[in-house]
Formats: sequence, structure tokens, C-alpha cells
Amino acid sequence: MRFRVLIEQDEDGVYVAEVPSLPGCISQGKTRSEAIDNAKEAIAGYLESLQAHGEPIPPSIIEEVVEVTP
Repeated sequence: MRFRVLIEQDEDGVYVAEVPSLPGCISQGKTRSEAIDNAKEAIAGYLESLQAHGEPIPPSIIEEVVEVTP
């Protein structure tokens, strides 16, 4: 499954990863790569919790990145 992960560096230099389609699914890391790895673990745990509680799993995203030259 694919989920959009938004990554921002906070004022302390920590990378914060948020998954918009999974409310409250937020992780962080000292590096961008660590934040992504931690987000993957957080997503897996979130999905396990949804399944355990009989909740629907949001659909996987299909996304395109389009480059435009002004």
C-alpha cells in the first residue's frame, strides 16, 4: 500500500513525518531517512490497530508528480 507522508524539519532540526490519510499517525527522526523509516513502522502499527478494531483501511494513494516550467 502507498500512503502520502509529509516531512518537515522542526525548529530543533528534527524531521517530523505525518501521514494525512491516517489521523494522528505522526513520527519523527534525526534524519529524513530515519523519519521515513519510523513513519513506515507507525503506518504498519496504525493499520494493525485498524484491523484489530474492525475499522476500514483507507485506500492506497495513486499520485503523479508533474513538473511545469514557467
